[in-house]
Formats: sequence, C-alpha cells, structure tokens
Amino acid sequence: MEINFYKLALTLFTVLSLLFDLGNALYGSSSPVLQLTPSNFKSKVLNSNGVVLVEFFAPWCGHCKSLTPTWEKVANTLKGVATVAAIDADAHKSVSQDYGVRGFPTIKVFVPGKPPIDYQGARDANAITKFVTKQIKALLKDRLDGKASGTKSGGGSGEKKSEPSVSVELNSSNFDELVTESKELWIVEFFAPWCGHCKKLAPEWKKAAKKLKGKVKLGHVNCDAEKSIQSRFEVKGFPTILVFGADKSKPVPYEGARSAPAIGSFALEQLESNVGPVEVTELTGQDVMEEKCGPAAICFVSFLPDILDSKAEGRNKYLDMVLSVAGKFKSDPYSFVWVAAGKQPDLEKRVGVGGYGYPAMVALNAKKGAYAPLKSGFEVKHLIEFVEEAKKGGKGNLPIEGTLEIVKTEAWDGKDGEVVDADEFSLEELMGDDDATESKDEL
Repeated sequence: MEINFYKLALTLFTVLSLLFDLGNALYGSSSPVLQLTPSNFKSKVLNSNGVVLVEFFAPWCGHCKSLTPTWEKVANTLKGVATVAAIDADAHKSVSQDYGVRGFPTIKVFVPGKPPIDYQGARDANAITKFVTKQIKALLKDRLDGKASGTKSGGGSGEKKSEPSVSVELNSSNFDELVTESKELWIVEFFAPWCGHCKKLAPEWKKAAKKLKGKVKLGHVNCDAEKSIQSRFEVKGFPTILVFGADKSKPVPYEGARSAPAIGSFALEQLESNVGPVEVTELTGQDVMEEKCGPAAICFVSFLPDILDSKAEGRNKYLDMVLSVAGKFKSDPYSFVWVAAGKQPDLEKRVGVGGYGYPAMVALNAKKGAYAPLKSGFEVKHLIEFVEEAKKGGKGNLPIEGTLEIVKTEAWDGKDGEVVDADEFSLEELMGDDDATESKDEL
C-alpha cells in the first residue's frame, strides 16, 4: 500500500491544531470569565477602579482545567461586584514574567492603589469569594477614610510586592503640600505601571528609599493616573527621576545609574548642597516646640546657665559649641534648641534638669514622649558622642509622663544680665524699729 506522507503530515498537523485550540479554549466566548491579553491587561486590570481577580493558566495544565468550572462559578457569583479574568500565561510569557508567575494556576487579586495580592487559599468557589469579599470591604473602608486613590499605583516603579515601600505615593491632591511647599529635599520617580524599565527599577528604588529614610524624601508618581502632574513637569519617558531641591520650581533630572547605591550617593550629595543654614533656636514658647521638635526625629535641648552666672560671653561659648555639633549632623533629621535655666520649669522637671546641673542636654522625641539625658560633661566631644548614641536609638530612653507645658518667654537680647537691686533700708530705720519695740516692752 502506498502511503502519501504529505497527506499524513497534513492530517496530523490538522489534528494537533484542533487539539491545541481545544486545549487553549479553557474559557469560551460565552464564559463569564474575562479573557486577558497583553494588549488589554493594562486597561482591564491595571487601570480598573475595582477589584480584579486574575488567573494565570496554561492550557496544558491539568489543575487549570480542573479549576475552570470553579473559576466560572466565582465569575458568576461576583458579577457586578468584582471582575474575574484569566490569561494564558504560557502564550503570553511577558505578562507572567512581569508578575513572577512560576506555576499554574496562579491567582492574583488586583486592588486599586495596592500591589497585587497572591491568593493562597483553597481552590473552591466559596473560599475564593470570601477572600475577594474581604479585599473589597478593605477597599471600601480605605475610600471612606480617604486613604485609597481608586487607581493602580503599584507602590512605585510598578512594584508588585506586598511589602510597603518607604517611597511616598504622590498625586495631584498632595504633591504641592508635600513636595513643592516643603523645605525638604525630594527625589521623585515618575513611572507607568506597564513600563518594563520601571519594573526593573522598582527593587532598587525601594532599597534606596529605605536607606535614605529620615534624610531624603523619595516619592513616586503614577503617570497613568496623574496626567496633570506628568504634563506639569514635562515628563515624556519612563521612568523619569526629578530632584526637587532648594528651588522647587526648577527640578533637575537625575541621570545617574539606576541602582540603589548610585541613587543613595547622589541623594546625600544633593542633601549637602541643598541643606539650609544650621541653627540653634531658643525655646521661647509652644510654637517653637511644635516647629522645631515636633517634626524632628530627635530634638536636642540644651539647658544653659542663667545669664547672671555665665554672662553673654559664656552663653555664646555654649551656643557655639552646640552650633558646631549641629553642623556635624546637618544632614540628619534633627533639631537643636536651647533654653535658659529656670525659663521652662515644667520641661526641666519632667526631664530631670535643674538645681546646679547647668549646662545640660537631653535628646527628646516629642512624638514618642521619651527622652535621654546627657550623662557626661558638656563638651563638644561628649556632645557629639551623645548625638551619635541617640542616633542608634533606644538606649537609656525614659518616658515623659503627661503633656509638656511650654510657657511663653522673652527671647534673650544678647546682652549681659542686670542685677536687680533690692529695696534699701537705712540702719537708723531698722534700729529705730527695734528701739521702739524694746521701749514698748520696757513699759
């Protein structure tokens, strides 16, 4: 019998094609499950204002085929409440790689304004629906509290991990308040969730933000959601990194390497050039306490001797010492204030300063209501060691009970103090009184 190998090959190809099509069609055109592709993933998932469940499947995967009826049941149950979708991760490897999919089926829940959440529960409709309902309730609560923007930000650079980033999410409602009206140095990344380069930058940006915490502010803007900010700063490519220094109206682009060490080094260099003048402020009232000590990570309060004890020359020497110490830590989020002996009695009482213990210094954390006293001499060397020790945190901290009462006082005029003379009494008047008393006694 003569075999036509060409017809046999053609027939075999046709059969395989049919099998592939049948295997690939886990969800038909009438299925309640939304079919995703790289071309609609952004619009249907990343830009969605609601919760979206995505199943990453492979048509040859047995577990995926077993999940199909359950997934369709979930889609029907959540119809109008949440979107249930699926994508062939085997055919669209770029999408699966972007989200770290390594096995099938993988289920991820996309909530607006948050990184996608991996579902690790039971593969039945009841368990999946309960899990999604929990995410929806959390989203509604955040929106009621004003915490959710309702758009997908990805946590900076299109980041997808559940661990929160130290980088601040910026949008049209908070950008000016936090960045342009601030005196602090800001480095801002403008990204798009679908941008591959942004996704590669994500872990490095996160490391840099963590390293620079408390020194330089890092933020991120999702340009897909914040077109007005993108246009305002003429951002034309992603990611774009802009540095908002002393002149916030003229941010400069960062053009260095996109690695955490490079970003960190650059930020600290910028901090040195953009830092304001070092100052040591007199604590003359509650307004100074709130302005200087409120936002500071640590507020170092110096208690200096009465002006009659040190005179202007002595006080200025102490202030110069504190100023030199403040200068060494100008890149840190610390503030330095001073107060004359006895001017703030409640503060002195609560931190154990007073009597003959001037000069003195305490490290004050106003937010936590805690302090640590300087236990060595008031000398530059010891003061630097004290600040460095406080920088490490936690050691020797004491609680401040109650609310500090900071009274309004007159600022020092820079002059020596004047001794107020007591009322003068004549010896004759004093003796006369005694004589008069004695005379009456004799009578």
